[in-house]
Formats: sequence, C-alpha cells, structure tokens
Amino acid sequence: MKKMMLTLALMGMATAQTAQAQTTVDFWHSFGDAKRTGWIQARADEFNKANPGVKVVPTYKGSYNDSLQATILAARQGKPPALVQIFEVGSQLALDSGVFQPVSSVKTVDFSDYIKPVINYYTIGGKVNSLPFNSSSPVLYYNKDLMKKAGLDPKKPPTTFGGMLDACKKIEAAKLGVTCFGMSLNGWFIEQWMAQQGAPLLNNDNGRKARATAINLDSKAAKNIFTFFKTLQDNKYYTYTGKLEDWDGSDAIFNNQKVVFHITSTADIGNNGEAAKKAGFQMGIGALPIVSGTKRNGVVIGGASVWIPKGIPKPQAEGALDFALYMTNTKNMADWHKLTGYYPVRQSSIDLLRKQGWFTQTPLQLVAFNQLTQTVPSPATAGGLNGAAIQTRKIIEEGVQKVLSGQSVDAALKEAKTRADAALAEYNANFK
Repeated sequence: MKKMMLTLALMGMATAQTAQAQTTVDFWHSFGDAKRTGWIQARADEFNKANPGVKVVPTYKGSYNDSLQATILAARQGKPPALVQIFEVGSQLALDSGVFQPVSSVKTVDFSDYIKPVINYYTIGGKVNSLPFNSSSPVLYYNKDLMKKAGLDPKKPPTTFGGMLDACKKIEAAKLGVTCFGMSLNGWFIEQWMAQQGAPLLNNDNGRKARATAINLDSKAAKNIFTFFKTLQDNKYYTYTGKLEDWDGSDAIFNNQKVVFHITSTADIGNNGEAAKKAGFQMGIGALPIVSGTKRNGVVIGGASVWIPKGIPKPQAEGALDFALYMTNTKNMADWHKLTGYYPVRQSSIDLLRKQGWFTQTPLQLVAFNQLTQTVPSPATAGGLNGAAIQTRKIIEEGVQKVLSGQSVDAALKEAKTRADAALAEYNANFK
C-alpha cells in the first residue's frame, strides 16, 4: 500500500513538473464568428498536439480596437498575452504604445515567402513588426443579370470612375427600379483610391519617413475622389444605409438586388457569392475602379496581423512566433483563403492553390489576386502610418457624408483636413 502511494505521489510530482514546464501562449483575436474562431482553435489544437511543451489558448477579445486597448492595458499591468491580432491601421498605435517587440527580433525568420505588398505594410524602419495573418483589399462586385437587363456587357465591368458613371447612365435609362451603385461609407476605400493614384494619404512618405503631421486632403487626388461621390449623388446613382462603416448593411443592399455595382472587401467573396446564389442572380468580380486617366498603382493591404508583446519570457515569445508561423504556413493559409476569402499572405500558398486548380474552380478569386500581386511598391501603396488613424478615418468618412448631403467638395475637404490635422497634432503631442 505504501509502495502504491509512493508511486502515485511520484506520478503526481512528474505531472506537476510537466505542467510547470509547459509554456502557455495566450492568443487574443477579434473573430467572433463560429467559422473563423473554429478554424483558429483547430490550428491551436494541432499545434499543441505536435508541441507538447507549448499550449496555445486562443480567446476572442472583441473588436480590433477593443483587443488592442485590452492588450496595452494588460501589458502595463504586467500580464500581456503572448500573441495578439491587431488591425492594419492600428500599427502606429501599437508601435507607439511601446508594449510590443518586432517579430523579427524574437528569432531569425525568412520572410521572403510572404507576398511583398503584404509584408511591406508591416515592415517599418527595416523591421518586420508583426506577422501578416488575415489580409484583404477591395474589389468591385456586380450583378451580371441586372447588367444584361441594362444592355451592359457583364464581361466588361467598369474599371474607372468615368466607366462607372457611363454604366450608371445606362442603368438609369433602362428604368430597372434599382440604384446603380452602393458601398459602405468607409475611409478604407478613400485610402485605397489615394494609393491607386500613387498619392500618399499622409505627409512624410505616408508617415514612414517620419511621423505624419498632415493629411493630404488638399491634393488633386483627394479632390478626384470626393468629386466622384458628388457626381454620383447629384445624379442619384449612389445609395448606402446612411450609417458609417456599415459593411453588413451595404452587402445586404447588393444581395437584395437593390444595386447593380458594389465595392467591398475580397474577404466577402465567399459570403456574398453564397447570398447571390440564394437570391438567384449571377455575381461577378472586377478590379477596383480607379480615377479616369490615371495609372493603376495597386492596393493597400487591409485586415490584420499578429503582434508579440515585449517583456514576456523568451520561451513564450518563441512559442507565440512558432504558432504564428504554423498558423500562416503554406497549407494553412491556402485553407484559410478557401474558407474565408482572405488572401493567403504567402506566395507558396498561391502556388499551391494554382496547383490544386482552385482558381479554375473559383475564377472570381483570381481578379483579387492579380490586383494584389500587380501592386507597385511605393510609400503610397505601403499604406499610411498614423497613430490617430481611427479618428482620421472617421473624419474622412464624415467629409464624404457632407458632400452626399450637399456640401461643396472644396468645403468638405478643407474642413476634413483641418479636423484631421488637428487630430494628428493632438496625438503627436504625446511624443515630443
């Protein structure tokens, strides 16, 4: 009996030692839906099984902004997670918080397989600060059936603002009882159209050469975009829900066949495609229309990446990076893309998808990939770094909204620039 008790005690000690030796990697993310949360949990389970010394624990922490703020607070209390998902425009805020370390400093990693326009966004001051995870850009969605009814060729969707306005004129003349164009009123799209014109949104090379101190809303590029919205509104070619950043509401307008054309993220190709089938119409995908007479420069990556806080034990940081690399490996990113529509972030994943015949089965996705891979690297397409980005994005949206309500383009731009520059100055005052 004593021998048995001693054996059990020794087994208990061994179990306790194993538990102590195990490194826990808390991963905070912002995906609350079952599909994407389930995928992350499944990858964590696989990783944990293959790496018994590490236990990855994924947790949904609310919106991107909620998750970022929670991480900064936890880090200042000395209890940060080991890995956190942060949206792309939160990058400057994450850097300025001082609570994160570049992933490239945790250990040596070859980042050459990550798609250039994607990894470029998160490379700041020569350091890869975070690892790309869910990446997207906007594309044009269109209702092929309604295009045909209006006498338009569904094989030739508009590729420019002028082309869109010409198509809208024909749709209006066809009296189909629908509006030509609808999209969510979102600053992300304005940022894309600035980049497509090769124009940085912010001064100092989009905040990459030095901290941004002014927003370029007094530029010809910005005026081109705001004028497009004014022309749409004046001719009653545009509709939206009336709310800012109403992604779901704008998708619903398109999926209910209330508009012919719609712009939203590549990440919605799967969901909108399914909705179109249920509604009984054929959906097409085209490249993001650009300002007429300008050269196509490419898109700024959207979505999010994963960051590692500093001040955590080295085994924890390495475990976090190992899991992030596993989650974004060739096969997993190809599967992630198939499930969600997000870009797979790795060139080898695109090669794998081609080999599997994925683009033959789903040619709509190829448009999005070509748009991304043909992006010309520059400060404009690298994306703006701005610690007040959440504020300035909303200010831009409100500026467009004022144009839609009848304010002149010049007045709306002037007011938006004044407000955005003030937000930048207020934020930058913290770093003097």
